[in-house]
Amino acid sequence: MSSIDRTGRAAPMAGVERHLLRRHASRGLSLRPWLALAPIGLLAALALGGCDNKSAQSQAAPPPPPVTVAQPVKRTVTDWDEFTGRFEAIEEVQVRARVGGFVNSVEFKDGAIVHAGDLLYIIDPRPFEAVVLQAEGQLADARAKGELAKRDLERGLNLVQTSAVSEQVVDQRRQALQAARAAETQAEGTLKAAQLNVEFTHVLAPITGRVSRHLVTPGNLVQGSEGGATLLTSIVSLDPIYIYFDVDEATYQRNSKLWFEGRRPSSRDTANPVQIALTGETKPSHEGKMDFLDNRLDVSTATLRSRAVVPNKDLSVLPGQFGRVRIIGSSPYEALLIPDSAVATDQSRKIVFVVKDDNTVEARAVTLGPLDDGLRVVREGLKAEDHVIVDGLQRARVGAKVTPKMAQAPADSKPAAGDKPAAADKPAAGAKP
Repeated sequence: MSSIDRTGRAAPMAGVERHLLRRHASRGLSLRPWLALAPIGLLAALALGGCDNKSAQSQAAPPPPPVTVAQPVKRTVTDWDEFTGRFEAIEEVQVRARVGGFVNSVEFKDGAIVHAGDLLYIIDPRPFEAVVLQAEGQLADARAKGELAKRDLERGLNLVQTSAVSEQVVDQRRQALQAARAAETQAEGTLKAAQLNVEFTHVLAPITGRVSRHLVTPGNLVQGSEGGATLLTSIVSLDPIYIYFDVDEATYQRNSKLWFEGRRPSSRDTANPVQIALTGETKPSHEGKMDFLDNRLDVSTATLRSRAVVPNKDLSVLPGQFGRVRIIGSSPYEALLIPDSAVATDQSRKIVFVVKDDNTVEARAVTLGPLDDGLRVVREGLKAEDHVIVDGLQRARVGAKVTPKMAQAPADSKPAAGDKPAAADKPAAGAKP
């Protein structure tokens, strides 16, 4: 600032300036040049001091950013193929009236579990019981006529020996006996049919399962099988239960190749295991076995219809539900696994960041496999001794130094779901869908 302030008055001088003024005045020197140059010198000194501070600050560089690294986990895994499937009942019956008549009562609760032989409906049996009585009378009449024809034939055989009657009479009586026996048989059949109709008035559950709602209430007239049987209700079995799914052609060809190489058995010959996750589940909750493969691919979808049998002891799964089906897609093999969060995407490539021995960051392109128990399988691009950045990716720069910190080793003692050891006398399970 100038030694003359804005009001025109001389600004107060510091002690050094007063000392210099006295010294110059004692020697008879002029003070004007010094007064003019003094503020400039002070400003220069302040400027030089500021430059020194800035240079000192620029020389103090920040430390490398901290990141968390971990080595890939090595373990035996098995690949699984996933498909969307739908559950269907193994047995499904539409319960229809076998005889016509008025419904007397409904003997089941809607949606309940029924067993084979349980009573479901009662149809008025009185008309059919009357027919039974009529048939019984006809049978008794036929038997009486048959007994009479038998005695007539016996008398004729005795009389023909003494020539009291001719052979023609005997033949006629023999024919009458045969006709009487035929009428008796016919009457027996009529009686059995009438008795069956009486039985059919009591509609029984043909299978064990969960029954639907009743479609006919008491007092309504139903039609029998001869006139278009009336649908009364339906029953579906629940334990076990089927799940159907479609395998794409590429998976079928790959699994067929493994089968020809002897690396996995065919699901046509072996009940290979499957795992099912229901809607909303992140992990499989049900296990089953392969049961059926179709004999050809669907020409419209290029898929192969497949089926597995799933135990359903708690009856929690219903026909019509969806599920994610996992079937074994490879034989067991050694693999390196890393957390899925450590994988970054560079356009069409998948990369991970590796910290080298000099603490600099390197980007590695990797080939990934499926998820296995929460970790991602790395098929190519990593070695077991590499240090992969698993936390702090946003602070890492390729070629720049970082301060690595080893992550705590994950608890990996429990094998993944697909790593169950195969039996000694069986190869690794798999499907030749």
